[in-house]
Amino acid sequence: MKITTRTLVTAIAMATGMVATSAATAADAADNYPDKPIRVIVPFAPGGSTDIIARLVTQRMAQELGKPMVVENKGGAGGAIGAAEAARAKPDGYVLSIATVSTMAVNSACRPDDLPYDPLKDFQPVTNFANTANVVSVNPKFPAKDFAGFLEELKKNPGKYSYGSSGTCGVLHLMGESFKNSTGTDIVHVPYKGSGPAVADAVGGQIELIFDNLPSSMGQIQAGGLRPMAVAWPERLKSLPDVPTFKEAGFPQVNQPVWYGLLAPAGTPMEIVNKLRDAAVVALKDPKVIEVLEQQGSAPSGNTPEEFAKEIKEQYDWAKDVVQKSNIKLQ
Repeated sequence: MKITTRTLVTAIAMATGMVATSAATAADAADNYPDKPIRVIVPFAPGGSTDIIARLVTQRMAQELGKPMVVENKGGAGGAIGAAEAARAKPDGYVLSIATVSTMAVNSACRPDDLPYDPLKDFQPVTNFANTANVVSVNPKFPAKDFAGFLEELKKNPGKYSYGSSGTCGVLHLMGESFKNSTGTDIVHVPYKGSGPAVADAVGGQIELIFDNLPSSMGQIQAGGLRPMAVAWPERLKSLPDVPTFKEAGFPQVNQPVWYGLLAPAGTPMEIVNKLRDAAVVALKDPKVIEVLEQQGSAPSGNTPEEFAKEIKEQYDWAKDVVQKSNIKLQ
């Protein structure tokens, strides 16, 4: 076939028209978004912090968007089952998911060969809903009253003390190992099936230390069943004014709060992503939403997609580093 100048001009015109039509269609879809309910996959069971925060914020977002946001719990495999389903969804803004440090950082570090999604490539971050503090606490009989004494006692007695976490290769296990790596201490990890049993054994004295999300431990801290040594948070908490942050104590590597954010599948038009983020910002400024978040031991965020993507990458790199240094493996 002979290619003439006229043929080339026609082809270019057709291609340009197709691109313009495609762009116009995408713009129309964004303008009309949403025109039906939005499904939000929570990759954990109902009732936990991830589920509570997701329902709280998306319910308020739905008022702004004018369509329901329907939460669907898809738990299992440390959040990998729900996250994998969300990653495969059509990138049109009607199937979203909740991101956690576990799904976006820890799973990839602990399951580098068989994780059914790529945290950095398969999702478009929308915004971080909220941050939650972590804490290391001890049984009240532990022979130290403050962080300096706590660290001194651990260093004097390598291998003597045990710490509990919510499970092997969970974010709290990685926090414990990061603490060990940063402080040069030797404490024995005891994995539990969730924070509840770990807290109970720490209070009962079966283990001496526990690394935990603050909301799970706060009741026992307030009741005197646990003594907090340090928190992972940007600054001292109003609820625990005498407890230093890990950064303040000299160990910024351990100063890692957890977060709960909103994701869309990769390829979702940014016009839709920005609509969702704008609705989230309004929701996170609602006094009623803020009040419930604070009751959960959390603080609202509402950052930009770019800022949330940076947070995800930082935690992704942190988790990889801890797993490699500590040679952590799932059994």
